[in-house]
Amino acid sequence: MEESTSWSITNIGRVVLQWYCLTWLSVVNAALGMLVASIFRLLFWIYDIIGSVILAVLFKFPAEKNPLPPIGNRKFLRQSVTEIADQIRRREITSEEVVRAFIGRIEEVNNQITALVDERFDLAIEEARKVDKLIQSGEYDETELQDKFPLLGVPFTIKDSFCVAGLKHTAGLHLRKEITAPQDADVVKSLKRVGAIPLGVTNVSELCMWWESVNTVYGRSKNPYDTRHITGGSSGGEGALQACAGSAFGVGSDIAGSIRMPSFFCGLFGHKPSTGLISNWGQVPETFGRLAELLTTGPMVRHARDMRLLLDVMLGDNIKKINKVPEMKQMRVLYMVHDGGSPLASPVNDEMQDCVRRCVQHLEYKYGVKPQKVNIIKLYHSLEIWAQTLCGAGAVPFCEELALKQGKVNPFLELIKFFFNASPHTFPAIVLGLVEKVAYVGTKLPRHQNMIEMGNSFVKEFQELMSDDAIFIYPSHPTAAPRHHEPWLAPADFSYCGIFNVLGVPVTQVPMGLGSKGLPIGVQVVGGINSDHLTIKVAEELEAAFGGWVPPS
Repeated sequence: MEESTSWSITNIGRVVLQWYCLTWLSVVNAALGMLVASIFRLLFWIYDIIGSVILAVLFKFPAEKNPLPPIGNRKFLRQSVTEIADQIRRREITSEEVVRAFIGRIEEVNNQITALVDERFDLAIEEARKVDKLIQSGEYDETELQDKFPLLGVPFTIKDSFCVAGLKHTAGLHLRKEITAPQDADVVKSLKRVGAIPLGVTNVSELCMWWESVNTVYGRSKNPYDTRHITGGSSGGEGALQACAGSAFGVGSDIAGSIRMPSFFCGLFGHKPSTGLISNWGQVPETFGRLAELLTTGPMVRHARDMRLLLDVMLGDNIKKINKVPEMKQMRVLYMVHDGGSPLASPVNDEMQDCVRRCVQHLEYKYGVKPQKVNIIKLYHSLEIWAQTLCGAGAVPFCEELALKQGKVNPFLELIKFFFNASPHTFPAIVLGLVEKVAYVGTKLPRHQNMIEMGNSFVKEFQELMSDDAIFIYPSHPTAAPRHHEPWLAPADFSYCGIFNVLGVPVTQVPMGLGSKGLPIGVQVVGGINSDHLTIKVAEELEAAFGGWVPPS
């Protein structure tokens, strides 16, 4: 009996000691983690200051922003796609009037923002006249026109990576500057089939692989809210033009945030659809296999209600795959205000975090839902997961793409030429070519496969978390639009968007007005696979609550 009691006391003592040790180890581990994170943040802060000083010396920015001409009382430029299409069908306005109004706006602002890079204005006016004749003929009544041609007579623009028959198709690559598209991309065909009229193509980053839209063919796109700041990329020209009301709607593509980042920086609504629903055919660079799953095509607009209309047109028969929207009161709302503190990306500033909180608070107040602050640990590894997934996706090497797949560009030679102003390539493209060389070696290391496997497991885990009744509110970017060249200092900040391309889920970018510097701010609304209509529905609610697009002048 005494032995049994002694044994029990001994075991209890061991358990208490183990608990005590584990508790202290946890405390020490947490403290070390906080210390390391603090050191990284301090180093980042010092790096940011030094980098900003160097950029200020190298590049002279105007002391004051150069405001754009105001929209004034030209009502077409402020209206939604839905309103414009309705008025054209009802013969309250003509398509020609609308097309001319948007052409006039483009000619008014384009020199300041470098957005549109090739146009078909004369053809667009001719097509608008044909639309007006069709409506006047009475061949279809108003209901038939709406069913058959929901975008009849409505003008749009699209990024230069897409084919638009007869227009330059450069994708921002100097070697493609004389290439003209022989036919339309699939998405252009879909839009024209229901009556939309293309006006032209807009500027992109070189081969769409950087998040500032600049190239050696057309130059640098500028943010309409402050032309000293970036528009984002790679659909940056489209973002700038839409913010200025240069066309009724725009079309972008997104492999790492290329719809959402320009939409965020330029105060727009943008939608990255669920993977595999909309054809990417007719884009450069071409995608196939896993790479095609990462790339999506979607709308960029000033009014939230237009996303549903445009998405459904682009989806075609795949609209049957979209989940039904649950009752908003039954919706689950999850959120995070940053990625967990990854040292590879900039810290999310207070203004961006506050955007997330305001959205969550509004949805809680409006619908009585109980928001849940989550800690999705794998978001900490967003950059690595995206980068290793892309490296393992079987893409044509970037240095071959730069050479039109006829040999390879030597990035080391191009870097030397760049410093003598003799390279036809941009600095980010050259650096990406150099990174590709290093990344090739990295694909032979165990971490490459580990990150791909982590991404694959994350896809399943995230879908289980979201199902078809949840949204996830998340920052679009750590800050509002940086100044030109500043993305060089924080190349990984796109990871707040890029991770969702790996997950294949729908994401809607929602503007939340202007921040303290007069630049747009906003959030991403993420859904489960094929819950595109739900994220758009939430965007419409947030637009009603916070105002949506704010004209830049």
